[in-house]
Amino acid sequence: MHVNDKKAMTYALCAIALWSTVATAFKLALAEQSLIQLLWLADLTTVIAVAMILLWQGRLWDALRGFCQHAKMALVLGCINPLCYYLVLFSAYQRLPAQVAQPINYTWAITLSLLAVPVLGHRFSRRDLISMVAAYGGVLLISLGGRSSGQPVTMTGVALALFSTLLWAGYWLMNSKDQREPTTAIFQNFLAALPFTTVLFLLQDQAGVWTLKSTLSGIYVGLFEMGITFVLWLQAMKHTSRTSMISNLIFLSPFVSLILISQVLGEKIGSLTIVGLLVIVAALWFQNQQKTTQPEISETPAE
Repeated sequence: MHVNDKKAMTYALCAIALWSTVATAFKLALAEQSLIQLLWLADLTTVIAVAMILLWQGRLWDALRGFCQHAKMALVLGCINPLCYYLVLFSAYQRLPAQVAQPINYTWAITLSLLAVPVLGHRFSRRDLISMVAAYGGVLLISLGGRSSGQPVTMTGVALALFSTLLWAGYWLMNSKDQREPTTAIFQNFLAALPFTTVLFLLQDQAGVWTLKSTLSGIYVGLFEMGITFVLWLQAMKHTSRTSMISNLIFLSPFVSLILISQVLGEKIGSLTIVGLLVIVAALWFQNQQKTTQPEISETPAE
């Protein structure tokens, strides 16, 4: 293996390992604080963390100077991610077992294929249709299997989880047309969203509950879900000579996540949940074999 590919593999495995923890981290964090407090703290943490990375790279001042030039794009994308996307996703996690919310969120790649038809004029192929039917069949199995965890599975929660895939897919369709350097774009988008998340936090009915657990969990989500992990993944994609080698590692994440959900959260993983997840991952893999000109649907895992 080429030295750059080894470096890419290291970056990718670190990113996958961290992303595998986020479903568990979301549930633990939301048990300690409101979703708005979590969103604000995670957004602030991401801005600070990515700013430090840009400073270390000697690009922070360029990113700040370029913010005004790209303010419109940063504002639009920042309102989608993190603002709307994480409000919806956290709401889904409040209403669903982690073993249900996390795999459903993985179907964003199917949603991206659907959106690419009217937005980019892509052809919806037979492979796309088969993948879509299989993936949403997997969602149904997971929704049924999640009841064995002992927690309620609400249709509102499932609808929110599915809606989050629409927001995430829309974000990446718009992101594919963004000419900014990716790390700079993440910094500018989250910086643009920060005033909005701050206002939401200040306007919430009750003051934030500031404990060591709530603070650390919010910082963890900001660092390892929204911030540093994206930079690790971007570095992996930058150094690899074969994108497919790195992209296929994504399929490890939901299974590692299930183990953590079982061991840390204590959720009883139902057999239908496992079958449903296998169906979804198989559908995504099958769709990913198709060579198209649409944006890479496998470059960034779902949360």
